[in-house]
Amino acid sequence: MKKGKYYITTAIAYTSGTPHIGNSYEIVLADSIARFKRKDGYDVFFQTGTDEHGQKIELKAQETGVTPKAYVDKVAGEIQRICDSLDTSYDKFIRTTDDFHEKQVQKIFKKLYEQGDIYKGSYEGLYCTPCESFWTESQLVDGKCPDCGREVKPAKEEAYFFKMSKYADKLIAHINEHPEFIQPVSRKNEMMNNFLLPGLQDLCVSRTSFTWGVPVDFDNRHVVYVWLDALTNYITGIGYDAEGKSGDQYKKLWPADLHLIGKDIIRFHTIYWPIFLMALGEPLPKQVFGHPWLLQGDGKMSKSKGNVIYADDLIHFFGVDAVRYFVLHEMPFENDGVITWDLMVERMNSDLANTLGNLVNRTISMSNKYFGGVVENKNTGVDAGAEDVDADLAGVLTDTYSRVAKKMDELRVADAITEIFALFKRSNKYIDETMPWALAKDESKKDRLATVLYHLSNAIMVGASLLEPYMPETAKRISEQMNAPLIDFSVLEKCAADHDTAAASALYPSGTQVTQMPEILFARQDLAEVMEKVEAMFAGRKQAAGAAGDAESADQAGEADGNTGMDEKFVELAPKAEITYDDFDKCQFRVGLVLSCEEVPKSKKLLKFEIQVGGSTRQILSGIKQYYKPEELIGKRVMVLVNLKPREIAGQMSEGMILSAADEDGNLAVMTPERFMPAGAEIC
Repeated sequence: MKKGKYYITTAIAYTSGTPHIGNSYEIVLADSIARFKRKDGYDVFFQTGTDEHGQKIELKAQETGVTPKAYVDKVAGEIQRICDSLDTSYDKFIRTTDDFHEKQVQKIFKKLYEQGDIYKGSYEGLYCTPCESFWTESQLVDGKCPDCGREVKPAKEEAYFFKMSKYADKLIAHINEHPEFIQPVSRKNEMMNNFLLPGLQDLCVSRTSFTWGVPVDFDNRHVVYVWLDALTNYITGIGYDAEGKSGDQYKKLWPADLHLIGKDIIRFHTIYWPIFLMALGEPLPKQVFGHPWLLQGDGKMSKSKGNVIYADDLIHFFGVDAVRYFVLHEMPFENDGVITWDLMVERMNSDLANTLGNLVNRTISMSNKYFGGVVENKNTGVDAGAEDVDADLAGVLTDTYSRVAKKMDELRVADAITEIFALFKRSNKYIDETMPWALAKDESKKDRLATVLYHLSNAIMVGASLLEPYMPETAKRISEQMNAPLIDFSVLEKCAADHDTAAASALYPSGTQVTQMPEILFARQDLAEVMEKVEAMFAGRKQAAGAAGDAESADQAGEADGNTGMDEKFVELAPKAEITYDDFDKCQFRVGLVLSCEEVPKSKKLLKFEIQVGGSTRQILSGIKQYYKPEELIGKRVMVLVNLKPREIAGQMSEGMILSAADEDGNLAVMTPERFMPAGAEIC
């Protein structure tokens, strides 16, 4: 039974270059939601695509000696190929150079102009080319673009403007009345407090300083500016017509159920976009979710450094489903996630090879060894306590669907996957509890052995069926090896709703013969071997990056290795009073991984860090702002005093201290481990 329509979109990728794995995370996240909703009975339409206009594209094309269209054709093709390589199931891939889209953008612009929402004026301000945004002096941060931190330049040009303030109060009311509209809640608070409540300025919606864009058809000196062009893809792609001739698909699908976007562009999607829709007289999307970023844990991704991680890289080393598992499972709901090669290997070995792969392989192998591959439910409990362990496993697998569905309703995808792997872990525990190898030694317990292997096979199929939206190829491979179709969610939903453990424990067809040749789902990886190949790959990229990258590398190497200490300058300090070993032992020093770093508003000295120490994170404030830019520290492993009593600094809590060294002039450098150490390692 269909549960209704579900229209989900990603932000459309900007065609200025090949996206790295952090950019690709969004399409995988959206795909997992779309696949889950489809299997859960919804009529899903999933749209993604590319944003292909703007000054930056025009300049990139000039640099490469091709036309803008030729340039975006190549990049858009590469972006779509990456989407396909990650096994994403989008229904439409829209390009803003599509003819139908450009024609509707012209109609939308004209309609808004004719009804008085757009007017002609001139703009004078500070312009950031990469962001394609004008800023006032007061909006700059340290004289640079507040969004990207790059240089801005004075610019003045004739332009058309949209009257944002006309709809601001209406949007504020909508947000207050619909708390689910902007998620997570922290993003809503940011939009309200930083932009809406202080008052909106009119928005520039056309440009004359470049030509690569949708022409304003009644004033051909102007091209439509990026956001009015890009954002409207969500309605043009499904058949919207500004002249009132929208198609059936649009009438069926709009409003969108979910716009899934990165947190850096949430302002455009929760302020500009809903106001445009209000002006057009169209309903607002039901929800906009600003997901966190996936950051590289061992340093900022940089083409000059040759360390950018692309989806292709990870697929080459680990396979598609392992990559999907990692980016989906390791991303928190609200805070940024971190990707490192060592963590990928760890998850590959522990979660995928051991917990899942070993479970499937052991179960199939035992079925072949003891029963010629035939899995049969004998419905027996010969051993004392057998009924208890069977009932406990049955309870877990019966309830797993409802727990997963609840997490997915909240868009907590990582937590949903954790629930599925909890079932796999419970199944492994069931093997330890029942000891099939011991049962096999007693002929009188043969039926009990058959029942145990049946329950394991049944649990595997329930888990694989739930896993399909996140790891579709793995679910398919398990289904093929178990020689049974994946279970419909409607069946699992009914079992959960009725608390019918008996039905849930008998979903795998009794008498099924499993494959005689079970394949390894995920092979264990050796970290040293992986890192050797990774270093070789990055070395090749760095060499290809050119002399600038090489020079930077050489300078760093000189600093690291060139000093023998023969001519080392030294710093003299007045000695402090001696302490005992017991005094020192009270201090706990650990390695911390910097997940995020930002300036503390109105502070000249402070940076605010989110630092991972072991399995937890903590906020630490440090007065090193004049020595580092925040982005330089993200991904670094630093030394942290973790048991320092928390204290309030500049109105915010600091939960520890980052260790630094100071030279005779007071210049600081954070202390980092000489070689790789995992977050949480004790410094002793």
